[in-house]
Amino acid sequence: MNDLVTADELSPGHRVELGFLTLTEEEIVRFAEQWDPQWFHTDPVAAAGGHHGGVIASGIHTLAVLQRLCVEAIYTRWAVIAGRGFDRLRFTAPVRPGDTLTGSVQISDVSLDETRGRVQLEMEMRCRDGGTVLTASMTVYLWRRGHGPAAPTVPAARTAAGDGSGTGGPV
Repeated sequence: MNDLVTADELSPGHRVELGFLTLTEEEIVRFAEQWDPQWFHTDPVAAAGGHHGGVIASGIHTLAVLQRLCVEAIYTRWAVIAGRGFDRLRFTAPVRPGDTLTGSVQISDVSLDETRGRVQLEMEMRCRDGGTVLTASMTVYLWRRGHGPAAPTVPAARTAAGDGSGTGGPV
């Protein structure tokens, strides 16, 4: 665990900017066909005449993108035990084909016990142009310094482009 950030090293106010991922119409439709097969996610022709004026990503797809960006920027660097759950999750605007998503995570609270910490996160995902598409609060558990199993050997986090460049510096 000597290379991973433990709960002891985190404090409220710490903010991490996430990387970027662009969704194509093909990706949106393919995801929805498997996990959320509603017509406004899967049928571009029907969706063009619908309320949103075209295909939009499933909220579950949007949440999956947030998870991936968090893993790449944060979770592979932290001594994570597990997520406790979402306390709040809101989809605030549709995600459309061609949207490039990014976001940020801010620590709002850290509570420590003998072996672990409970870390409250405030999350926001937005399109590169600035419009917010998702907000959430969630809690994760991290090991405290000197506790937990040895750090696993984890390959460097890959960006959505697959170039291994990470997401903008240390977390």
